[in-house]
Amino acid sequence: MSKVNWEDYASKGFFDELISASGQARPEAAMLCQYLADLDARELSEHKTAAEVAIQLMGITFTVYTEGNMIDRAWPFDIVPRIIPLAEWQKTEAGLKQRVQALNMFIDDLYHDQKIIKDKVFPAEILAKSVNFRKQCVGVHPPHNIWAHICGSDLVRDKDGTLYVLEDNLRIPSGVSYMLENRNVTKRVLPDLFATGRIQPVDDYTSQLYDMLASMSPRPGDDPCIVILTPGIYNSAYYEHAYLAQQMGIEVVEGSDLVVGDDDCVYMRRIDGLSRVDVIYRRVDDLFIDPEVFNPDSALGVRGLMRAWRKGKVALANAPGAGVADDKVVYAFVPAIIKYYLDQEPLLPNVPSYLCMFDDDRKYVLDNLDKLVVKPANESGGYGMLIGPHSTKKERDKFAELIKADPRNYMAQPTLALSTSPTLCENGVEPRHVDLRPFILSGETPWVTTGGLTRVALTKGSLVVNSSQGGGSKDTWIVDMAGN
Repeated sequence: MSKVNWEDYASKGFFDELISASGQARPEAAMLCQYLADLDARELSEHKTAAEVAIQLMGITFTVYTEGNMIDRAWPFDIVPRIIPLAEWQKTEAGLKQRVQALNMFIDDLYHDQKIIKDKVFPAEILAKSVNFRKQCVGVHPPHNIWAHICGSDLVRDKDGTLYVLEDNLRIPSGVSYMLENRNVTKRVLPDLFATGRIQPVDDYTSQLYDMLASMSPRPGDDPCIVILTPGIYNSAYYEHAYLAQQMGIEVVEGSDLVVGDDDCVYMRRIDGLSRVDVIYRRVDDLFIDPEVFNPDSALGVRGLMRAWRKGKVALANAPGAGVADDKVVYAFVPAIIKYYLDQEPLLPNVPSYLCMFDDDRKYVLDNLDKLVVKPANESGGYGMLIGPHSTKKERDKFAELIKADPRNYMAQPTLALSTSPTLCENGVEPRHVDLRPFILSGETPWVTTGGLTRVALTKGSLVVNSSQGGGSKDTWIVDMAGN
């Protein structure tokens, strides 16, 4: 492994998170860049190895599905953190709170009066074809009128330095355990850099999550029974389910561990009998949580759970039906949604979007497939997309047919010049594209993580940051430039 030489580092045509266009370290990154430059090749290699050993010892894994098999892999991690100054983050945090507040008001409206549709701000035809609208949720009033209690919003920075919201994950967002573990690994590998006190902590997430979940309990008292409902050990996010439960001191349960009684309360099976459950942080998709209401063949859910929730006997986070707003076509309306419910201008911009359900937009998209990123409305994990500039004619022809067959299900965006961040490679550090997923908790008051999960496309030139498709991650430092 080569020594870090910042004079050889260049991220041409992209905004770099640590190094300015002039080749100098950004002020918030100066200390880190100097530290890395002072390491010789052997020391740098030792730091990288120390991170890999820590990940193995801490058991940080993720599951990938490949060729019909499930494989546990060590978490791919880069030791060079991504840095954002605190002053910029505070503005971003305010924008995220605004956005999620408006989205929760939007979801609540859709399951009640649908004023936004009556006022012709949001098209009825989009709701009519929504695959995530649950008629079983109409009329329900969840605690605090919040539906998406945990949201993970993906942010990307364009070449001019602007942070855009790329999408809002409101169903079952994952990744926060890796954000926390990234910090634990980095503290082991770069302990000296934390001594300044400028790097803001992230370790209060699980206490904030517990307090938010506890606030939803239908029974008064200081000690509600909270559980995490998991699909089981073969789920790709099971590591996270177990990690969060361990950190909060609560139980991980599967559907077979719970039962709904004749009183419509939810109970957990224990060795000494049944124990009432107040709050369920569910990591099971809507359609599998209750075979009485949704998929009758589901073995992952709890028969009668929706009945218990509708009657207010148990709280569910996220609420069933919250995914109606987790739709890449709905995304295009978020600025209008913010204006409608809050009478405010969005603090964080959307990426410009084209909706194929509209004739003019569809024509533009079909004429420019080679230049655009085309996304289906409800896929996640980077699947089902067309990245125009990297596509073949055969792939573009296929997408043209898909769009014509179901225009409502497709939207397109320009290909952004995603920002880069220095990443450790065999030849020292090289630029790799990154995004950022902060997590927003919505209870009695909203709360945002300090930074989030920075995902990095480890393959040179790639824009795909998803770990399931070869991406990795970095620690995210929010640095107080006014600190000691």
